[in-house]
Amino acid sequence: MSFFSILLALLIEQARPLARGNAVHAGMRGWLRWTVRKLDAGEPLHGWLVWAVAVGLPALIAMAVYWLLLQFVGWPAAMVWNVLVLYATLGFRQFSHHFTAIRKALEAGDEEGARRLLAVWRQIDASELPRREILRHVIEFSVLAAHRHVLGVFLWFTVLALLGLGPAGAVLFRLAEFVTRYWPHLAQRRAMPVSAASQAAAARAWWLVDWLPARTTALAFAIVGSFEDAVDNWRRFESLPPGEAAGGHDGLVVAAAAGALNVRLGTTALAAGEEPPQLLPAAGAQHEPQLAHLHSVVGLVWRSVVMWMLLLALLTLARLIG
Repeated sequence: MSFFSILLALLIEQARPLARGNAVHAGMRGWLRWTVRKLDAGEPLHGWLVWAVAVGLPALIAMAVYWLLLQFVGWPAAMVWNVLVLYATLGFRQFSHHFTAIRKALEAGDEEGARRLLAVWRQIDASELPRREILRHVIEFSVLAAHRHVLGVFLWFTVLALLGLGPAGAVLFRLAEFVTRYWPHLAQRRAMPVSAASQAAAARAWWLVDWLPARTTALAFAIVGSFEDAVDNWRRFESLPPGEAAGGHDGLVVAAAAGALNVRLGTTALAAGEEPPQLLPAAGAQHEPQLAHLHSVVGLVWRSVVMWMLLLALLTLARLIG
C-alpha cells in the first residue's frame, strides 16, 4: 500500500500541485499559532509540551483516521487517506517553481532577476551576491528542499507505515521541520511571542527526527551520483569539530550532494543568510558551481526518488509474495 500511496501522491502533485496559500497549509500555520498561544508558558517542560501537541497530536490523528478507515471501511479508503496526507506533505512542486524561475533567469543572463527571486524564496539579502554565489545558494537550498519535502518524507512515511501507523510519519516529519522555521519567524516578526524554550525544544526534536532521514538522503545521493566523492565528503564532514560542522544534518546533506555532483558547496545553506558559506576542504577535483550544475541537481534528485521507489516496490512485492 505504501508504494502505491506514494506513487499516486507524486503523480497527482505533478499534475495538480497545491496552490500557494492553500487551505491545508493555512490551517497548519493557524494550528501552530494556536498551540503557542494556549500552551507556551516559557518553561522548558512547557516547550516540549507545546511541541508534542503541535506536532505529535496531528500525527496521532492521521494514524487514528487511517486505523478507523482500515477497520470499518476497508483498505481502499485507508489508501485514499494515505494519498491525501502525502499530497499535502510530499512533493516537488512545493519548492520547484522557485528553482525553475531562478534557473530561467540565469539562463537568460538576468542575474539581478535571479537575485530578487532568491531573496523572495529564502528571505535573505541576495543583492550583493555574485553569479557563482547565486548558483551555490540555489544548489544548496534545492537539495535541502528535496530532502525536506520529498526524500525525508519518504523515509518516515515508509517506516511508520510498515509498522501499521499509516501516514503518521509523513505528518510528523513535515511538521517537525516546519515548526523550526515558523516559530522563530513569528518571534522575529513579533507577530506572536514564542518562548525560547519552545524554540529550543522544536530545534532539538527536529535534530532527532532528521538524524536518520539526513543519512538516507546522503546515501541516496552517493549511490546515484559520484559515490566515492560523496562518501569522502560525508566522512570528512562528520569528522569536523562540532563548532566547525556548520548546518548540522543540513550540512551533511549538502556535503554529500557536493561530492555526488562534484561541485564545491558550503556546509550549510545559510538559512538566515548572514555569513558566507563555510566550505569543506577541497576533495579531489571539485568544481565551482556552474549553470550546468542546476540541471545536474534535478537529475540527482530524480534518480534518488526513482531508486527509493524501486526499493519500496521490491519490498512491497516481497511482502505480497510472502
